[in-house]
Amino acid sequence: MTSDDIAVLANPRAGRGRHRGLLPGVLERLGASGRTVRLLSADSAEAAEKACLRAVAEGIGALVAVGGDGTLHRAVQAVAGTRVGFGLVPAGTGNDFAAGTGVPADPLTAASAIAEAVRTGRSTPVDLARVTTARGDVRWFGAVLAAGFDAVVNERANRMRWPRGPRRYDLAIVLEMARLRSRRYSLVLDGVDHGFTGVLVAVGNCRSYGGGMLICPDADPTDGLLDVVVAASLGRGALARLKPRLRRGTHVSDPRVTSYRAREVRIGAPEIVAYADGERLAALPLVVSCEPGAVRLLR
Repeated sequence: MTSDDIAVLANPRAGRGRHRGLLPGVLERLGASGRTVRLLSADSAEAAEKACLRAVAEGIGALVAVGGDGTLHRAVQAVAGTRVGFGLVPAGTGNDFAAGTGVPADPLTAASAIAEAVRTGRSTPVDLARVTTARGDVRWFGAVLAAGFDAVVNERANRMRWPRGPRRYDLAIVLEMARLRSRRYSLVLDGVDHGFTGVLVAVGNCRSYGGGMLICPDADPTDGLLDVVVAASLGRGALARLKPRLRRGTHVSDPRVTSYRAREVRIGAPEIVAYADGERLAALPLVVSCEPGAVRLLR
């Protein structure tokens, strides 16, 4: 690959396959940039990430992810902190990073915008969150990190083999709601202790997760800060009533919910595995920092 090439990572299973026939049109639109467009080959999420890292190391001019937040998550591990332009064609179920950064919702329109940005040399600096695990590993995310009840539900769903599809997640919610309990969290924001006992924790670079749930409704991925939203101890009924308000972002007005902003977040709690961009990340404790302009977004 050369510095003029556009490498494309496409997930044919994104959005439950709804956009399976979309890729030829996307590649054609990207080709209008005048650059050579090359499709990366990968048969797993891990292979996809390695393919992106290899393409960046070879000196590509731009990397484009076609898919949802999971595909985005793999791709940003390669472009974060580099000068390589990054384009996102939203074709997933959630597309929360795309929505939060002003990427056109229509995939073909997004592809055309990327081609024009490449052709004219235009890019927009956008923040990313940098995570350091207890082992010293570094991961990046674009949208939201969940480390409360939603993370527990995701962990349960990932261990289940039945049922398939969205019903598995719904069943995981029921099972975890039945055993809901508060945890003691260590939370240090820019060096200030905000430890609490509660059930819900989210660290947002963007506003939403889970396909439009506005968990961090005031988050701005260009302000150099992370939004942190926590909920104190809640019973099953109170949590069930709070969850629908996430769609509108009105949960932050509840007196049991507290919002913060910080450049660095240190978070810990027992028996919690955090999820970011909907992907399994690592067990707490974690250090999360905002890295201003860590990705050059083509849009």
